[in-house]
Amino acid sequence: MVGMKRRIRVEIVGRDKFWERAVWVEWAHQFPGREVVHESGPFYLIEPEWLADMERVARECQSRAVVAPANVGRRLWFRRLLPGGGRE
Repeated sequence: MVGMKRRIRVEIVGRDKFWERAVWVEWAHQFPGREVVHESGPFYLIEPEWLADMERVARECQSRAVVAPANVGRRLWFRRLLPGGGRE
């Protein structure tokens, strides 16, 4: 991966799907030059220095930006075990 910056995996956890999608609309509006890469399912890759901005935009949209673990299967496994899918 020569020339590529290391990215971190984040998950947007919203009150519902509407608010989760609103985060991406607002992100594109506020930061049109910052491309977020959709990885799979609810996971996205961002530049590490964008995390504080992502957390702020998520809060503005009734959501949270959560740094996902390296092993995303583990988080999905816990979601199946917790009532309500692990949402607050």
